[in-house]
Amino acid sequence: MSQAAQLVDLAKRALRDRGVTYAALAAALGVSESSVKRLFSRRKLSLERLEQICAHVHLEISDLLELARAAEPRVTELTEAQEKALAADERLLLVGLLASSGWTAAQVLASYRIGEAELVRLLLKLEKLGIIDVLPGNRIKLRLARNFSWRRDGPLQRFFEGRVQAEFFRSSFHGPGESRFVVHASLSERSNALLRQRMAKLAEEFASLVEEDRRLDPASLSGMTLVAAIRPWELGIFRKLRRA
Repeated sequence: MSQAAQLVDLAKRALRDRGVTYAALAAALGVSESSVKRLFSRRKLSLERLEQICAHVHLEISDLLELARAAEPRVTELTEAQEKALAADERLLLVGLLASSGWTAAQVLASYRIGEAELVRLLLKLEKLGIIDVLPGNRIKLRLARNFSWRRDGPLQRFFEGRVQAEFFRSSFHGPGESRFVVHASLSERSNALLRQRMAKLAEEFASLVEEDRRLDPASLSGMTLVAAIRPWELGIFRKLRRA
């Protein structure tokens, strides 16, 4: 289905959800009811007409685009093969992570030592892996869901543990925009489960803020990494002192 036809269908659904009949819409547009029916049956509307219909139900075309994006099937987890391909190619992984953060091709070219020909090759490889769609003008359309996560014990998690984790924590976390909280106590299973639920909510809020900030000037954004973790653990030098 073309995006234009999908927008027409979403406009039709918006009318139905709000209880607006074809007759009422026809009266508002100054046309016959049969003309309105014909417009929707052909699934072809001019931009001006679509704006008029959206205005009648207090929507903007951008709202329909957001609904269209939300309705598309999204990838919540990559396959083992997909993750292996990313972990094996540092530049491919970089471009994939930048794309998932909303970067444009122009931003990647301006910020990294990657030529346009190589970037196109990497983008097409990501498209072949099913992670993005490459649109005209090298525009990037992400296929990943907002709740996307790496495979448990998969190639990317192992990559993170082996090459990223130590580097990330090699910091005092006292700089601008940095925070670190380390707390230790004895907890019940119930309290542990409750904290893990709240951590999942925090990850959802992070993803929601990422979506909101995509409307801002990219120059005002900075790459951020949030790591929240909890597990039964005791420092090794203390653990070895425990009685059997």
